[in-house]
Amino acid sequence: GGARMGFGPYLVDTGLQEVRRADTSVELTQREYDLVCYFLNSAGRVVSREELMEKVWGYDYFGDLRTVDTHIKRIRQKLPQEGVPWALKTVYGVGYKFEVR
Repeated sequence: GGARMGFGPYLVDTGLQEVRRADTSVELTQREYDLVCYFLNSAGRVVSREELMEKVWGYDYFGDLRTVDTHIKRIRQKLPQEGVPWALKTVYGVGYKFEVR
């Protein structure tokens, strides 16, 4: 089973742990997938890099906050935002905001 959440042309299937566009699965790493799910559940609010590190990577992960930026960049490349009713925005000095219009 698992839940299905949609945003724009994308469908997130939590049972299969994948993101689909039409009938095509988008190749995401586990971490990228976890980030997409976290953003979906936090839609509309600003999420700091620290929060993402803590919730997605875990308390025991001591990495560079730029790791978060790198993953966001890859998600944006894999899930293009042109002409779709959602956006993963950078909030300068704070973090990111996932918006569904």
